[in-house]
Amino acid sequence: MDLNRPALPLQNNAVPRSAKRRTTGLAATAIAAALLLSACGGGAAPQGAEQAAAADPASGANATGAVNICGVKDASGIYKGTAEAFTKANGKVTAKYTEIGATTDEARTQIVQRLEGKSTECDLFVTDVIWTSEFASQGWLLDQTKLVEDNKDRLIPSTVETTKYQDKYWGSPFFTNAGLIYYQKDKVAKPESWQQLYAEAAKAPGNGYVYQGKQYEGLTVNFLEMLYSAGGEVLNDQGDVTIDSKETRDVLNFMSDGLKNGSADRAVLTYNEDPARLAYESGDFGYQRNWPHVYRLLNATPLASSFAVAPLPAWEGGKASGVLGGWNLAISAHSTNQAGAVAFIDFATTPDWQKHVAMDYSQAPVNEAAYSDAAVLQKMPFATELLASVKGAKPRPISPVYPQISQAIYKNVYAVLSGTASTEDAVKKMADEITTAKASF
Repeated sequence: MDLNRPALPLQNNAVPRSAKRRTTGLAATAIAAALLLSACGGGAAPQGAEQAAAADPASGANATGAVNICGVKDASGIYKGTAEAFTKANGKVTAKYTEIGATTDEARTQIVQRLEGKSTECDLFVTDVIWTSEFASQGWLLDQTKLVEDNKDRLIPSTVETTKYQDKYWGSPFFTNAGLIYYQKDKVAKPESWQQLYAEAAKAPGNGYVYQGKQYEGLTVNFLEMLYSAGGEVLNDQGDVTIDSKETRDVLNFMSDGLKNGSADRAVLTYNEDPARLAYESGDFGYQRNWPHVYRLLNATPLASSFAVAPLPAWEGGKASGVLGGWNLAISAHSTNQAGAVAFIDFATTPDWQKHVAMDYSQAPVNEAAYSDAAVLQKMPFATELLASVKGAKPRPISPVYPQISQAIYKNVYAVLSGTASTEDAVKKMADEITTAKASF
């Protein structure tokens, strides 16, 4: 397999080829039901997960050689910075970080290509919290249960749960995430509700709101933050598709109206995280929705003294609800230096390095003690609010076919925002596509 070729998009909401080998008829129905139960913690795990080898927690102490960590574009510098610090501190193992995707979706495609091809290029993958069940079910990762159990006392429980599939842990939390609102104190007020934010943004030129509205995973997150705060959901506790709701229609209409009345600039339809940040840095906007790492980057611009940070606002009449994000460290089943990978994880999750995660990179640590550390609070004065946001955030829909579910969401949300579909048609199509995605596994 040519690992230098461009990332190929998944066609027709496709899951990886190895996940498409299905039987038909009644057998397919039985298998799909069993797998759906297993994703929720019941039934038997897919064969790939059952046969996965386990990482040895003790192996890191005697590790040598080189470790290659692969993942998405390193916008904050945290991955390369951690690799350099580990190499300096360890002395016996060298680590480097390799970027294999400019966006989350591109990185996932490139990671899947390597895992399916049994490539030994990458020992560790930086994985989005939403990929755990998909990757584990294919037998692509080492079982990290013993390693996570050994390190559990240093980790926030909600972050540990993002690595869980079939009562085992398939990664170690590295840093977590919850969205924040950055606002210009001299232009606009601290947002208490989404309705107030949009009203303030529309008041005058230069007050506008920028967010991640490109057709990708980031748009799913931006939409779900509003949907959850409005009381809506994608799947209920029984796994039924419940996105065809009044709340979904209200949020879609609200976001669409915001683009029409000037609350948000239409350029957001082309923005992922970095373009949104750069647009805000121009000084031409009042509000920005982005992740915690942007705080450090904004402090290196002329806006350093003029902006403030707030948690995500509530839906009018409801309550604020973020979406739990973050990145985990997963060891490839094809790694040629599994001991070195364990050593890197041990270093990256130490309470001491987790302070640097906050102080040096403005990311949300997975170690709770870091949030009350005096040095952290000096560099990240909103740490207390961020911890509350992390603890209160809800996960995205948990499913081995989450990529298909997300695609159904962002594709149809984008269609409404861009004016190519009505809200009613988009909601119906979204629900149908999610139902089809769930039935495919």
